[in-house]
Amino acid sequence: MKIRIKKLHPDAMLPSYAHGPDEDAAMDLRALERTVLTPGAAQAVATGIAIELPRGHEAQVRPRSGLALKHSITVNFGTIDPGYRGEIRVVMFNLGLNDYIVEQGDRIAQLIVAPYDAVEWDEGADLTESARGAGGFGSSGR
Repeated sequence: MKIRIKKLHPDAMLPSYAHGPDEDAAMDLRALERTVLTPGAAQAVATGIAIELPRGHEAQVRPRSGLALKHSITVNFGTIDPGYRGEIRVVMFNLGLNDYIVEQGDRIAQLIVAPYDAVEWDEGADLTESARGAGGFGSSGR
């Protein structure tokens, strides 16, 4: 699938697969500029790109596990709708105890494009039975 993308800044880097599309489901998003993430704070980090998703597709911004494990840095899971044409910004959280410096070009999040189905609700008085029923948080064990 081809998706239109626009660099909003000459230093912006296009999302890319680390190992290619046959091995990776998601592409890496890179920081446009140096940013200092302070402990306990959330900050939107610019990527300098905008995309034009085809109808019926969304893009999901996801954390990179290596940043979380090695540096206590995570990102807010985000959805980019097909009608959005603005800059993709990544909301990053520093869960560590020290400042974390994001350098220009650092891989800060993952981007995955996925199809979705539009939902039409069919309201009714009853739902069909299931083995789980109304069991929620922790109902399946540990």
